[in-house]
Amino acid sequence: MSQPILVIAEQVEGVLRKVSFEALSAARELAGTMGCETYALVLGNEMEAAAAELGKYGAEKIIVAQDSALADYTTDAYCNVINDIAAQVNPGIIVLGATAQGKDLAARLSARLKAALATDCLTLRAENEQVLTSRSMYGGKIVADVALNGTPVIAAIRPNTFPVKEAQAAGKIEKPNVKTGDIKTGLLGKHLETGKVDLTEADVVVSGGRGMGGSDYSVIENLANVLGGAVGASRSAVDEGWRSPSDQVGQTGKTVSPALYIACGISGAIQHLAGMSSSKIIVAINKDPEAPIFNKADYGIEGDLFEVLPVFTEAVKKMKG
Repeated sequence: MSQPILVIAEQVEGVLRKVSFEALSAARELAGTMGCETYALVLGNEMEAAAAELGKYGAEKIIVAQDSALADYTTDAYCNVINDIAAQVNPGIIVLGATAQGKDLAARLSARLKAALATDCLTLRAENEQVLTSRSMYGGKIVADVALNGTPVIAAIRPNTFPVKEAQAAGKIEKPNVKTGDIKTGLLGKHLETGKVDLTEADVVVSGGRGMGGSDYSVIENLANVLGGAVGASRSAVDEGWRSPSDQVGQTGKTVSPALYIACGISGAIQHLAGMSSSKIIVAINKDPEAPIFNKADYGIEGDLFEVLPVFTEAVKKMKG
């Protein structure tokens, strides 16, 4: 395939998200098997300095689309600009992160470009110049192998699934003229939580469910802080008002794929498992020995989380010296 792979990098407040480097690393490896180049596209305002870093991860060309209307994500503006750039670049494959923003954008681009789309991709590979991916389906009950046909095709990769690998490339920066086109939506306001590890990009997630019994998550937060991780919650805990909806993990919340997921007082309903089943190691702590979460866990502790977690936290502190 002579057509390049185009990676759409994601940024928040001018800072590239980790999933951008994961997508670029995955695309670079795929390009090596297909004999094509890897391009990166960054949309925002005054993004040139941040975008230059993408050259360390295999981008032969870095396209920086800058406009004040692109500083914050809106589907219309981003889709219009990417559509124009895709017409110039003529990519065979478009890769981006399967984040909330990425899934929204991927669906719109798929319709605009009449391109086959797979989201929550766990693998990317090529056979006979055809793109194949494995993706989780039906709430994590199965992993399906999917073939993407046509040109271009779009793959949205699940965060924390592909390793970030440095692969120095030319990283030549291009700054095309940008036309944001007809924008029918606008940003009314935003609220950014600071001082927290992003749940979808964390290597460690400690979550609490109905078994927490209330809004005091201090035992969860203490362990998460020691492990350098993020705090999550089940839907039942969010519905009770114990945690913010931004902390919800599950089918109607966020999908996470950390190296370590610790489920505390979470029964393990299929809706919750859909959001964390691809975690590399799952530890469950629950008083109920029949809790479904134990069937998914790599390690299980039957006990009171309020007794187990302080001991767990102290043990981690000692190990870290």
